[in-house]
Order: sequence, then C-alpha cells, then structure tokens
Amino acid sequence: MNRKFVAKSNFVLRRVLNTQKNVDILKELIEVIFQIKVKEAKINPYLKEIEDSLPAEENFGIADLRIKTEENEERNIGIQIIDGEHVLTKMLLYYAQIHGNQLEYDENREIVKTMTINILDFIFTKEMNYHSRMILREEKMTNVMSDCLEIHILELPKFKRKLNKEMTLKDAWMSYLKGENIEEAIKKSEKIKKLDDLLKKYWREEVME
Repeated sequence: MNRKFVAKSNFVLRRVLNTQKNVDILKELIEVIFQIKVKEAKINPYLKEIEDSLPAEENFGIADLRIKTEENEERNIGIQIIDGEHVLTKMLLYYAQIHGNQLEYDENREIVKTMTINILDFIFTKEMNYHSRMILREEKMTNVMSDCLEIHILELPKFKRKLNKEMTLKDAWMSYLKGENIEEAIKKSEKIKKLDDLLKKYWREEVME
C-alpha cells in the first residue's frame, strides 16, 4: 500500500479528505469504482462533528458522503481501509454505521441506498478480480438495485496493471492506492496529484505526540 497513508490509514486520509473543499478527489474515486457519473457530492457532517467523542472501535472510515448521479439518483457512500482482523465484521459494521448515520442529519431528506468501498492490502476473497461486490438482499425484493445492501471490496495485492496498455483512470487510482507507478498515476489524474500534494503537506506538518 502507498506508504504516504499506511500508518493509521483511515485517520490520515480522513483528516485530508473528509472536507467539502477536497470532495472533488472523492468524487473521482467514486466515479471510477462504481463506473457512474456524479453530478453532486457532499460530505455528511455527522462523523466529523462527533469523531472526538466516538469510542476507538467506532472511529473509523475515511469519508461519509451523499452523492447525486447524472440520472438524479441519490446514494449514501462510505469509504474505509480495513486491516487483517475481523474483516467481514468490520465491513458489515461500517455499512450499518454509514447507512444509519442518515437518521442523524438535520436536513429533511429521504433515506437512500448505501454503498461502501472497502480497501484491503491483503487477499480476502477467492475471486480472481481485485474488485468484487457483495450484495445481500431478500428474494422477493422488486427493486433490487435501489434496495439491496451493496459492499465493494478492493484487494490491492490482486491488482496487476497491464503494462502493454495505456493506464486508465481506474488503473491510476489502484496504482496510487497500492503504491506502484505513483508518478505515472499522478500524471494521469489531477485529483490524484492533489491528493498526493495534500498527503505530503500533512506529513511535513505532522507533530508526533
């Protein structure tokens, strides 16, 4: 994994990215992972407001967002990095937290489908692809796409870029997250470059406690 955020991964990236002024970075990541076009993206303030009072086991995740697609469909999005213990439990607890946080918003808006991105620096599933999707649903649901629980898993060790082909935007993001071909990834995306600059600034200014 990229060494710029390997220590306290969620904590560092939450400090850097969990702000509306940097939501453009998260917007691009969400677009390449879900293969959708995002018209609007807004950081949900709930976790930021209470993170200092959360127990350690609840104080995880990088960002909690509400997005609107070009088709005007709204989604609740959570992003986190997971370590190697109790992986499935962490995925489900995180999903429940991000989905349930919608009840805490001051705005009068509907509860919508939640989708989470879980980034792993180890192999967890038996799937060959580095990007897999876990869906839990009831058999009799009539509107599966809007009602099902949807968890996306990115297993970084499985990502192998095809060197004989031009780097895609998704390749660039996966390479950067994995810590490979970083300079090429930065050249591919202005948002990745912005994130890299923010991380460099964070570590320059970080005070050891």
